[in-house]
Order: sequence, then structure tokens, then C-alpha cells
Amino acid sequence: MRILIAEDDEVLGQQVRRALAADGHAVDLATNGVDAAHLGAHEPYDLAILDLGLPVLDGLSVLRRWREERRDMAVLILTARDGWTAKVDGLDAGADDYMTKPFHMPELSARVRALLRRRSQTGPALFRHGDVTVDPATMRCLRDGMTVDLTAQEAAVLSYLLHNLGRMVSRAELSDHIYDYDGDRDSNTIAVFVARLRKKLGHDLIHTTRGRGYMIDVPVA
Repeated sequence: MRILIAEDDEVLGQQVRRALAADGHAVDLATNGVDAAHLGAHEPYDLAILDLGLPVLDGLSVLRRWREERRDMAVLILTARDGWTAKVDGLDAGADDYMTKPFHMPELSARVRALLRRRSQTGPALFRHGDVTVDPATMRCLRDGMTVDLTAQEAAVLSYLLHNLGRMVSRAELSDHIYDYDGDRDSNTIAVFVARLRKKLGHDLIHTTRGRGYMIDVPVA
């Protein structure tokens, strides 16, 4: 999934970026409110992690601007402001969750997974297809009971398709969601990742419609 971190402490921002990238997400970092507002308005993020104390334009103003522009990505506020009024202001402005600093990285990763699951209308808690089982929250994959190792890009493609079960997803849309802002968004590489996934998880898992894109069917109960 595609995530924006808006954090003026660049050391902390890079730590969070590396942790979420290790979870298979494409992550961008903005260190001031103006850049964050611009990226959030023009890039297709699934989630934003937003510090309230951003320079140039504060985080609360950024959040209100996004919501006024009808940007509907999930927003997790991550800030040193621990007063209840700041939390109320953030939630009233349109945030989906709130964490205070200092924090533990595993908890942040868990909250990110929970927000992404919550925003998926069709994504299953556990996906099964023949002898393949995938936990969309952790992207742990099993085939015939054996763990299947996926690269970060393969996990990102599979994760996005699972969060859009039953919907055809174009190469361009997949490319937008698995690469960060500075990444090489060559949509032709998507076909390579899909081919690798089919080799690892079975050729009938991901369906291709020429000229339209890729889809994973909703599992039959």
C-alpha cells in the first residue's frame, strides 16, 4: 500500500519509513506541512501518518485541507501533543486514529495494518485459494502448509489486489500504489511481479484481462 509520512524530525521519519517499507509498503516522507499538503492532494495514498507540529503549515491545517478537498485516505496522527483537546481536535478534523510520541514501532505497524483493513470493504481477515493461504494483515503466505517468501514488491502487488478483491486493477493503478514518489513507476514491471507471484502461489490465483489489468476473485464460501 502507498503511505505518506509527514514528520519534521527527519531521523524519526526515516526510521518509520524503513519500518513500513519492510512491511511491504511504498512510503514517501514530507518534512513540512506545505509539501505534505501537496503530496496528499496529488498522489493516491492509502494512508497518511501526520505530525501535528509541522513547520510552515501545521498538521491540523493540512488534515483539514485534505478533508475539504475530499481526500479520503486514512490518517493516523502521530504527535508529541498528548493533551485530550489535541486528540479531540485531530479526530474532529477527520483523523482516523491518534498516537502520541514516544511510541513502539510494532504498535505503529499494527495500527497501520488495522486502518488499512478497516478501509477495505472486501478484504478478508484470512484469504484462502486452493492450497494457498494469505494473511493480508502480515502478508504471511503459506502453500501446502509451507511458508512462501515474497519480495517487498511482490507482497505490495498481492496486498493491493487482495484489498481490491473482485475488482479489475490496471497496471497503472498498481504502479501508483506500490512505488513511492521517487520510484521508477514503470508499469511494465508489474507483469514481472505478477508472473513471480503465479510461480510461487499458483497460476490460477491472479486473473489477467488484456488491456484492463489484474484481479483476484472473491473466494467462494
